[in-house]
Order: sequence, then structure tokens, then C-alpha cells
Amino acid sequence: MRLIIPDIRFLGFAALVLGALPCAALAQASTTDPSSNTPFSSMAIARDEGDACRVPKPPADLAETAYLRNGYRAILRILIAEEMLASENCACLLDAFTWDQALGALPRFQTSDTPRLPFKVLDLYAKADALEAQVMEACPPIQDGG
Repeated sequence: MRLIIPDIRFLGFAALVLGALPCAALAQASTTDPSSNTPFSSMAIARDEGDACRVPKPPADLAETAYLRNGYRAILRILIAEEMLASENCACLLDAFTWDQALGALPRFQTSDTPRLPFKVLDLYAKADALEAQVMEACPPIQDGG
């Protein structure tokens, strides 16, 4: 049997593709936790014990830009810390608040009429950090659920 040049190139290409398939499958099946079925593309990271009462990243559908979502996250942090200080409650109140409450509180924190930049995120972060520091002073350490 006589192979001509295009046939040899085809065989080489086929061998390359077949050799790469296991690598592609492994790359898609990789996880942050080998015992879970989370795809690598999700980059899921298990939460630390200390993060149990930390406001999570907002859902992507909360607002069209990361800037707005980060602002709403800071607003939710502020609302939770203010409630903890006002009620002198050292329990984690994260479950008592919703993203809708953060959206509803926008007028209180709004610094501009520009829809894409209604607030200053860095100022909101600073306020949230300061309030959370006060909570930590009043309730070291914050207990989840009690």
C-alpha cells in the first residue's frame, strides 16, 4: 500500500486530535473540589468558616454593571451593620436582608442623578468597613445564628 503525502498529513492530524481529547476533557472536568461536579469554568471556591456572615457577591442580574452590583453589595453591608448596631444583636443578620432591600435603599445613598453612576462605591465601601469595625468592637467575634 502506498500512502501519498496528504494521507500522511491527515493521519498525523488525526493522531494530534485524538491525543488532545483526553487533555480537553480533563480541563473541562477540573474542579476546585475533586469530590464535586462543579465545572472548572465556574471557579467555585468554598467559603471559609469566617465568611459565613459575609455578604456574598451579588447576582449578575441584579444590575447591568459590576460597578452598580458592587455598590449594592456595599449598601447591603451597611444596612446589616446598622441593624446589628441599632438592635445590639451580635447574631449574623445576613439571612434577614435581601438584595431588594439594597435596591430600595438606593435613594438614601444616591449621590448623582446619573443612572450608571448613582453613588460613589469607594465611599460606600469606606462606610461599610467603618460600620463593620464598630460591630466587631461591640460583638467580637460575630456568631453565625446566635
